[in-house]
Amino acid sequence: THCHLDGEEFDIDRDEVISRALTTGVSKVFIPAIDASTSQRIVSMCASRPDFLFPMIGLHPEEVRDDWREQLSVIRQLLSSRSSQIIAIGEVGLDYYCSREFAQQQLEAFECQVQWAVETQLPLMIHCRKAQNEMVSIIKRYASRLSGGVFHCFTGNEQEAKELLQFDRFVLGIGGVLTFKKSHLPEVLPKTVPLSRIVLETDAPYMAPVPMRGKRNEPSFTLHVLKRLAEAYGVSEAEVAMKTTETVSRVFSRQ
Repeated sequence: THCHLDGEEFDIDRDEVISRALTTGVSKVFIPAIDASTSQRIVSMCASRPDFLFPMIGLHPEEVRDDWREQLSVIRQLLSSRSSQIIAIGEVGLDYYCSREFAQQQLEAFECQVQWAVETQLPLMIHCRKAQNEMVSIIKRYASRLSGGVFHCFTGNEQEAKELLQFDRFVLGIGGVLTFKKSHLPEVLPKTVPLSRIVLETDAPYMAPVPMRGKRNEPSFTLHVLKRLAEAYGVSEAEVAMKTTETVSRVFSRQ
């Protein structure tokens, strides 16, 4: 449900990456944008493989700068003109990990895009680092009017998981971090999160799972996340595949 397949990291062998994904059993890949230019690029790229690639558009919090209003204007126009192709608003959210220089602008940009999600009834793909309180506060104001979405790259503890699960139309995106040696997710998730509230992701080309850690991540590596999730929940890989796919269909009605 989350792969930056439009990135330059895949320019040399994108077709081969797609072939490996299909061979592994990945039937669809959702691609999030990070700004106006990637939003445009992703919509065009997904149009070439409408059976496999599905676009999300939005302004990533780390891309919020002085020109954020102009960026949002371009993205909003794209949403209006290509709305039938777009499956979600994303990747959007808040990120105070490195800097709070544009903290207020991030809040305004995020809330604006949450309002788009209400208006279009598209799900949200939410990125959040070191800003869960602020993010939750905004989602609470719109929760009853939102169709749902994904809290991308969840790596938190039991309390943080419970706080996010209060939004019953939202689910947690789980990727390669689950497989890391020091990750506490294999213990946290089965205690707190029903399997029906999880979707699989890679965030490729970033955060490749064990045993591929250190390499460029790609959609076919989803299999390693699925295997570790099955171990953590004590169920078969087939059950994880079935339930996470059912959840994707529930949250992303346009794919």
